[in-house]
Amino acid sequence: MDLKECGYSLANRKQMRKKSIHPCQSTDKDVIKEAHTENLMTNLSNAYASDLLPSKEGEDLTKCFLLRVVNILLHYIEKTFDDKSKILDFHHPHQLLEGLDGFDLELSDHPESLEQLLVDCTDTLKYGVKTGHPRYFNQLSSGLDVIGLAGEWLTATANTNMFTYEIAPVFTVMETVLLKKMCGIIGWRETEADGIFSPGGSISNLYGILVARYKQYPEIKARGMAVLPCIVLFVSEQGQTPFCVVATAGSTVFGAFDPLHDIADICETHKLWMHVDAAWGGGLLLSRKHSCRLSGIERADSVTWNPHKLMGVPLQCSALLTREKGLLGACNQMQAEYLFQPDKVYNINFDTGDKTIQCGRHVDVFKLWLMWKAKGTYGFEVQIDRYMELAKYFYKVLKKKDNFKLVFDAEPEFTNVCFWYFPPRLKHIPKSFERDQELQKIAPKIKAQMIVEGTAMLSYQPCGDKVNFFRMVFSNPATRQTDVDYLIDEIQRLGKDL
Repeated sequence: MDLKECGYSLANRKQMRKKSIHPCQSTDKDVIKEAHTENLMTNLSNAYASDLLPSKEGEDLTKCFLLRVVNILLHYIEKTFDDKSKILDFHHPHQLLEGLDGFDLELSDHPESLEQLLVDCTDTLKYGVKTGHPRYFNQLSSGLDVIGLAGEWLTATANTNMFTYEIAPVFTVMETVLLKKMCGIIGWRETEADGIFSPGGSISNLYGILVARYKQYPEIKARGMAVLPCIVLFVSEQGQTPFCVVATAGSTVFGAFDPLHDIADICETHKLWMHVDAAWGGGLLLSRKHSCRLSGIERADSVTWNPHKLMGVPLQCSALLTREKGLLGACNQMQAEYLFQPDKVYNINFDTGDKTIQCGRHVDVFKLWLMWKAKGTYGFEVQIDRYMELAKYFYKVLKKKDNFKLVFDAEPEFTNVCFWYFPPRLKHIPKSFERDQELQKIAPKIKAQMIVEGTAMLSYQPCGDKVNFFRMVFSNPATRQTDVDYLIDEIQRLGKDL
């Protein structure tokens, strides 16, 4: 789309004005003004942010600028889904700081033109990582959902805060609907459960722990930690006072699931709060075939669930869910009078801000709501089941190859598959300290070359006595079986001479 397509043409607009304005109303000023506007429309090098809305008569220029931005984004999205494109154009930090081909990160005291801002937008995407690329396996959150992207655009346009119904009427009610849906899927009675969306799994886990502590020691709200015993999350042999057990449903590296029923039995016996970190594994609840791995989660007191991981919602989107209604508010509320007046015109139960320790809270619910409308629960199920099938396929292929070794021989519980690659020189050497010291170097070298060439991305790490191994995860809806085969061939290509 070129500049002439931005809105309607200035020529047509002039004709319309000539017809609607009496000849005696036309002045030289009008002509000058039209010429100036046309110049701005065709040359954004002479236009600035101050010329955009809400500037008087900034409507056409605003349309043009935003359409140019959308074109940049559409081009990027097309490249993202093209498996022949590079995942990234890698440069070192010092190169970005020094500037690349006119891309200067330094900030000026004077405004830059809209044309330069468009160049900056293009370069920002150019030198970043295409996390929606079919061969991006680096993080638990990957992929690019177009409906979720549209939801994020609308959210940014609305630019509101989630603390009261007053300023976010649709979004606060939408959050209530989503939380009820998620609590019901866990297995809790929707009318008795509660929750809040928060900025990431770590904060959701923090909320779970704060509520657990408040439930057992409500006096902390008025008197502080000094009046509490030395409480701990995990009791040691020296006998501090446990108040909460945190179980994991889908660990970050291995994708492992704790025995939730067994843990729930212990918590009930000792009257301990049970929190389940299902940030990664929570999405599996949407699969009728695989949700059994989270059996017992319905007995938890609180759960962290990140839709921005397995469900593919654009970052960020995380929820803390609690089985007992009212605890989040009782634990965190400060009742700030400038926000939470009791005599408002509407039902103040939808003023959710006092359930959090934040004041400002980003709208993370709309993109999830819109995606759920687009896919339905069954659409998420199909997507998640396909990830599980891809993990199973990858596991079976590696199992047959003598230059790959799985960290665990058993079939993976989740979409995580952990493995080592052995180059020919190490393949037949018996396990020893010396061999492991060499093996430790292989994964970092292969990944470094992948990044430089931009062909694929997956993570590696050591764990305990296990030297660096690759961790493959499937959470990218663009990934196909051919991409899995490509990755295996690429690892062998880059690693065979190491």
